[in-house]
Amino acid sequence: MADIIDMPKLSDTMTVGTLVKWLKQEGDAVKSGDMLAEIETDKATMELETFFTGTLLKIFAPDGSQVAIGAALCAIGKPGEVVTAPAAAAPKAAVPAAPAAPAPIPVAPAVPLPAPVPVVTPVAAPAPMVASTGDRLRISPLARKIAANEKVDTSRLTGTGPHGRIVKADVLAAAANPALLKSAAARLSPQASGLGASLLARGPIQQDRTVPASNMRAVIAKRLLEAKTQIPHFYLEIEVDAEPLLAVRAQLNAALEQEGVKLSVNDFVLKASAEALRRVPGVNASWVGTGIQYHGAAHVSFAVAIEDGLITPVIRDTHTKSLFAISAEAKPLGKRAKEKKLKPDEFTGGTFCVSNLGMMGITKFSAIINPPNAAILAVGTTVTKPVVKNGAISVGQTMVLTLSCDHRVVDGALGAQFLAALKDLLEKPALLLI
Repeated sequence: MADIIDMPKLSDTMTVGTLVKWLKQEGDAVKSGDMLAEIETDKATMELETFFTGTLLKIFAPDGSQVAIGAALCAIGKPGEVVTAPAAAAPKAAVPAAPAAPAPIPVAPAVPLPAPVPVVTPVAAPAPMVASTGDRLRISPLARKIAANEKVDTSRLTGTGPHGRIVKADVLAAAANPALLKSAAARLSPQASGLGASLLARGPIQQDRTVPASNMRAVIAKRLLEAKTQIPHFYLEIEVDAEPLLAVRAQLNAALEQEGVKLSVNDFVLKASAEALRRVPGVNASWVGTGIQYHGAAHVSFAVAIEDGLITPVIRDTHTKSLFAISAEAKPLGKRAKEKKLKPDEFTGGTFCVSNLGMMGITKFSAIINPPNAAILAVGTTVTKPVVKNGAISVGQTMVLTLSCDHRVVDGALGAQFLAALKDLLEKPALLLI
């Protein structure tokens, strides 16, 4: 009897997975340990491994299709064995039609996974392709794969991702409606760039279209709606003298440059947050429906912007690690997050979150709490401005920190105590080196 491989649940928030590409085809011989396909979850792109040995008899989900958890992906068995797709295994179509209203978030069917559960390992994202004009085409790896399958000329697309990057939704929209592709005559010449290009471009800023939400964006939308409507947020703001921190950071980076050490402001904030949680442990907690769960360890996560969303890698036991250890761990975590190569245990289990938009010039903002955390810290950029020191006005550098709190767990006084401890640590950065 053939073995059916179903779509596994690869993250705690996953309800559907996108079958990016089959690495094996029907009729191919496979053995335990072979990689069968690439699957995109709401967090990363991973490879599907099989524990079965035999022949890949049937593929139930074509490239680019979205498949619910527990739905059949393929069948492996003896050569010549006849198999049919299970009744509930039909995958969702990959090419969307413009919906009249936002589609509901898919709900995972109550179909148990067979044993053994397929094992997945992260897959490296391929290098972006280069346009025929010699200019580097900004396109995501997944968008490039789908464009090749759908035979979409990506050089004629207008990207809607960060910095004009072409993302999956752009390719799917063009595949469904070829009229969205730009004609050669409509494209500006390479010389028409900068201000000249903006003066020549008198048409719409982009094509009117409706595109389906990616797995990641759908999950983010669902979780943020739940967080903002079900968690009673309140916000506390404090201004920090950033001069001591910047001075210590500059000294350390200059002295340790030859050793490859380069500390960021965010490294100091992560370390200071963990120490502030040690001083005020009541913030390191979660609301669990009928009570409050207090966490014995500070697992501090930090928000990383990626294509079509964000993810929060976690530095476990942050309170036990030195500033340098935190920095050394945060950099590769952030890099793998942007490449969608994080393992599930690297972005789950955080007890407190830091979101820093200072590097983008944002002076201050309020972040939405990332459940089940009871608080999230929003970090703004350092600003040079007049300050009063010792009764005299001088030029100083300040930074605004905003704490979003779950009022079911954190009251105003408790949140204020945490920010006071954090301010003290950041204004006395030598304490973070102990």
